[in-house]
Amino acid sequence: MSIFLTVLLAVQMISAVAMMGLILVQHGKGADMGAAFGSGGSGSLFGASGSANFLSRTTAVLATVFFVCTLLLAYFGNVRPAASSGSVLESAVVNVPVPAVAVPAVPASGAAQIPSK
Repeated sequence: MSIFLTVLLAVQMISAVAMMGLILVQHGKGADMGAAFGSGGSGSLFGASGSANFLSRTTAVLATVFFVCTLLLAYFGNVRPAASSGSVLESAVVNVPVPAVAVPAVPASGAAQIPSK
């Protein structure tokens, strides 16, 4: 189970980093307006509309993978073994022995408190 959770966490982290990179590479909807007035070129490797479709679909797939990994990690993080009935603190309190408290004897008078040689 521990190996599965480690792999699941690694997949979630890789999908998060890849999704951040893809989102930063994409251009916004207002970027074409600036290109129309000559402030930049809109040509790319995939063409004018090909990059938007490829990058947005890849981002959607990575977002789905990230969401599924998050749900699985949340589910497996809250699964408790059958032997455990309470929280960690409750089981720690039940198993700890209570030490006996020694009560000092009260002297009969104040003269007993004076140290002797």
